[in-house]
Amino acid sequence: MRIQGLKKQYDGKNVVDSVSLEIKKGKVTSFIGPNGAGKSTVMGMISRLIAKDEGIIEVEGSKIEKWKSHELSKHLAILTQTNNIQMKLTVRELVAFGRFPHSGGRLTKEDHEMIQKAISYMELEEFEDSFIDELSGGQRQRACIAMVIAQDTEYILLDEPTNNLDIYHATNLMKMVRKLSDELGKTVILVLHEINYAAFYSDYICAFKNGKIAKYGTVEEVIKKEVLSEIYQVDFEIMEINGRPLSIYY
Repeated sequence: MRIQGLKKQYDGKNVVDSVSLEIKKGKVTSFIGPNGAGKSTVMGMISRLIAKDEGIIEVEGSKIEKWKSHELSKHLAILTQTNNIQMKLTVRELVAFGRFPHSGGRLTKEDHEMIQKAISYMELEEFEDSFIDELSGGQRQRACIAMVIAQDTEYILLDEPTNNLDIYHATNLMKMVRKLSDELGKTVILVLHEINYAAFYSDYICAFKNGKIAKYGTVEEVIKKEVLSEIYQVDFEIMEINGRPLSIYY
């Protein structure tokens, strides 16, 4: 995926300003940065949920505006921050929506297998026949993530996926993200506020500040005291655990 010269304005203010980067295929890339840095807006433009003002986004060598929606949905899936589900659906029925781009609503044996696999990935077996509105916020979040997994796309976009998840399920989610990349070759892009999740589970990190890319590179290149302190305007110390740099801020 190639992004070049991406720009977006709201009320005359640049919220994304000349963003250019290449997303490495089959790798995990995390977007980090302070609130209002432009992370989720870039994610929204990549998924076509937000119209870009300027710039180029290419998926599989084709400009994103050239893709027909039903074809793009076979290659790219997104989980946004807000997922308000108004319909009376069970967990299994919600996850089944992820197969719509492939089946058009007529589920095959393969579709049912993928739905069950996604439910199992997110440890939702005991809730699969429960209605979504009967679940906790964290359980609903896991069900929405399972729907994205069931879509089985090459590119998976997750905007703050650990919101509403406790430490156990947030950590399991990040482990699952690594499996999607390492075992299935998926290209995963995440917006994360948890810097250490980004450091421990990503291949690449893109740090944003004031709508621009402040630093883009490997985990080791970005998770540095001087880089993080400049971006977040707080003091950082860096330590290493299992060969990965982790941060402490104060």
